[in-house]
Amino acid sequence: MTGEIVGRGKPPRSTQFQKGRSGNPRGRPRGRHRSIPYDHVLGRMVTIREDGRERRITAAEAFLLQLTKKGLEGCSASARSSLQVIEQARASRPELEPDRVTHIVLTSFGLSCVVEDLGMGVCLNATSEEHCRLMLKPWIVEMALARMAPNTLSVDEQHIVFASTRTPRKVRWPGWWVASTT
Repeated sequence: MTGEIVGRGKPPRSTQFQKGRSGNPRGRPRGRHRSIPYDHVLGRMVTIREDGRERRITAAEAFLLQLTKKGLEGCSASARSSLQVIEQARASRPELEPDRVTHIVLTSFGLSCVVEDLGMGVCLNATSEEHCRLMLKPWIVEMALARMAPNTLSVDEQHIVFASTRTPRKVRWPGWWVASTT
């Protein structure tokens, strides 16, 4: 026995840090706290009120619900963002079984209402049944064409898309596009 007193607050000398040698030789990592804590902030639980009832969801879910709501109210930027998030979510999830089909049925309003509410198109001559026409906005045409890659459309199909676009001069047409863009 060496006569060393060991106890609370007095560890054995063999386990203590040696003089001149750091207990943390690599030091604090550079830039450890520089990134924005998205996961921490968006993972918090918040309380929302829907139809007079309160429920708790994550901040990320609340953000997406608000973004989708604004998109449905006609804000085209919100609609675009919502669609991008949906596309990213679809791309990240595993493929569904080939025999599984999902049907979405919309009732009590027409397709043009949905397209207009999402900011994807504009209904021209809405008061006339025979002259009513739905024109697509440039951003939705671009997204649809980008999603088609590497497939292309025939020249006839390109003319139909071009004629159905509200402001075709604002569309960034893909390199394979041959229909008139003037």
